Parts: sequence; C-alpha cells; structure tokens
Amino acid sequence: MTFSPTLYRIEGIRQLRNPYTLAFTLAMPVAMYLLFGAGMAYGSQSVGTANVSFYVMVSMGAFGTATGMSSLTSLAASEVGQGWGRQLAMTPLTTAGYALTKLVSAVTFSAASVAAVYVAGMLTGAEADDAWRWFAAAAITLAIGLMFGLYGLGVGLTFNSDSAAALASISITFFGFFGNVFVPLEGVMLDIAKFTPMYGFVALVRWPATDGALVAGGADSIWLVLLNVAVWAGLFALLARLGVMRSRRRR
Repeated sequence: MTFSPTLYRIEGIRQLRNPYTLAFTLAMPVAMYLLFGAGMAYGSQSVGTANVSFYVMVSMGAFGTATGMSSLTSLAASEVGQGWGRQLAMTPLTTAGYALTKLVSAVTFSAASVAAVYVAGMLTGAEADDAWRWFAAAAITLAIGLMFGLYGLGVGLTFNSDSAAALASISITFFGFFGNVFVPLEGVMLDIAKFTPMYGFVALVRWPATDGALVAGGADSIWLVLLNVAVWAGLFALLARLGVMRSRRRR
C-alpha cells in the first residue's frame, strides 16, 4: 500500500488536537499578518504591483508553510525512530507509503495555513494588480516550502524525541526574524539575512508582487535568490541523510 486514507484522516484529527500545530501553523501566521500587515497604517501603500498588506500576507503564508512542513515531518521522523517502523511492518502500508501519507498531511496543513492567511488578507485590504499573483504566490509557497520538509526530517531523525517538532518550529521562527520575513531589514542586517534559509524562499514567494524589489530600496537578483534556495535545500537534504544514518546506527 502506497497511501493510507485512514492514517491520513487520523493524522489530521491528531494534529488538529495538537496545540503546537494550531498555534505555530495556523494561528501565529494569521496573527503576525494582522499585526504587521493589516494592523499598520502603511498597509495600503504600494510595493511593486501590490500593497504592503499583500506583501506581508504572502510572507506570513510562507512562514506558516515552513513551520507546518518542518514540524510535521520532524514528528514523523521521530515516530519512526521510536519504533513505529516495527508497527508498520505488521500492516500492508509500506515505509514509502507512510512517508507519502505524512508528506501529504504536511502539505495539507501548510495549504490550510496559506488559505487562512490569504482569507484574512482578502478581508482586511490586501491587494494585487492581477488575480494571478495571488495564485502564483500560493503555488510558489507550497512548492518551494517542501525544502523545509527535509529540514524537519533531518531534525526529527537527529534528535529523535517528541521535542523535535517544537524545536523545528521554534528554529523556523528564529530563521524568520533574521531572514527578512517579519520586519524589512536594511544595511548590515539585510546583507546577513541574504545568507539565511528563509530569505530566498520568502523572496521567491514575494516575487509575483515585487519582481524582486526590496522595501529598503534596491532589488534582489533572481539568480542569487535561486542559489540561496538551492544551497539550503541541498544542506537540508544532507541533514536528513545524516539523520537517517544516525538513526540506523542507533538500531
């Protein structure tokens, strides 16, 4: 069996009862948007082909996706490391099927996070010149956000504990503050931010609205942004690989 609807349903119910999932994946991105986007007087000012509220909205959607992807995949990795794999061996579900079911669950919650933030944006004045920019930003968010699934997998396999999901979520918040996600950075802080894992991801998410333009002035190079994403995706894949090797040694 390559996918389990039953496990997917159970996983969804379990995560809806998980306060970390509700707080970091659903509630926090919406709250941050309302605070930094809709709640500010400059929300209606233009940024590229959208307004500031739209700019903040897509940023918080990206943050929620990164948080959801990393926390849920780290939890899955921890479960396997704690012996859940032996339980799976007694069912028709393969290891690949288990991983796929968990990944679909992570994508679902990430999509829910994006939808929640975007609905809040629609209700509070987020605007873009063309409707396709909404869909483009959402698609980039969910597609590129998969790289943080690798990060969560690496964290879960490396630490192999129930705290791995919380650690993954908290570290994403840390990356966000230093990655030009919440507050527009400038000067030395902006130069440092360009080397952090959230910077390239969020810059791509904002691209349909800004075409790379920065709030502090100037513009990003699409090639440098793509390089940032490629390098960090590779490092996250390496972390996951090292976590797999460490997990096998513990067995």
